[in-house]
Amino acid sequence: MPRVLTRPAPLPPSARLQLMWLASPALPVGGFSYSEGLESAIDTGRVTNEAQAADWLLQQLHLSLARADLSVVARAVAAWQRHDLVRITELNAWITHTRETSELRQQTEQMGRSLVEWLRNRSGDALSHPADQRLAQCAALSPAPNWPIAFGLAVAQCLPAQTSADTLLATQHEALLSFAFGWAENMVQAAIKAVPLGQSAGQRILQILIDAIPDAIDHALALPDSQRQAFTPMLAILSAQHEHQYSRLFRS
Repeated sequence: MPRVLTRPAPLPPSARLQLMWLASPALPVGGFSYSEGLESAIDTGRVTNEAQAADWLLQQLHLSLARADLSVVARAVAAWQRHDLVRITELNAWITHTRETSELRQQTEQMGRSLVEWLRNRSGDALSHPADQRLAQCAALSPAPNWPIAFGLAVAQCLPAQTSADTLLATQHEALLSFAFGWAENMVQAAIKAVPLGQSAGQRILQILIDAIPDAIDHALALPDSQRQAFTPMLAILSAQHEHQYSRLFRS
């Protein structure tokens, strides 16, 4: 007899709305102020039009996000859910040590701190999470709570204390959709401002990224720790050059 797989229960509407909230460009974590090396690629003539911007961001999605941050977010959600601070500390250290320039490290640390502050101060937090020690643990991570780690905590706070493995997996998948879409929107906006491009071009690039995000997420979820990597040498070079770029709009 073929095995019948049961679908995990859908996330409660409030949890799904929280994940949409985390994807919003209006989330006060400063994501809009970073281009992650794209501005340097534009300055050096590598990205000058819509097609090149789309190709650049698509490669960054698959070569960087899918092999590093998305995988870390998924594992951070699970670790926060089971209150595994040792695992969280390990994941946070991995992010810190694999940021190849000071700009990229400052970005992940600043956004992580800002998200922790938002979690601490959001309306009703004291009522909805009255004894959540994980927030203090996240804030105390050294040298700072990195963005994927803080994002994982924000997702874990959407879950009840007792969560089935199937529901956790579904939540991880939804969380990565939120994380990736938030990244894509910020990066497309950076391309619109810096190339520059029109809004219609930006929407076409966003559609290309949306079409590619599900495969990137599947790759990240299947990736064992031993294969997680951060190896984008051209991006690192451009990011280092951006630190001394004469004229710039963005902080990275």
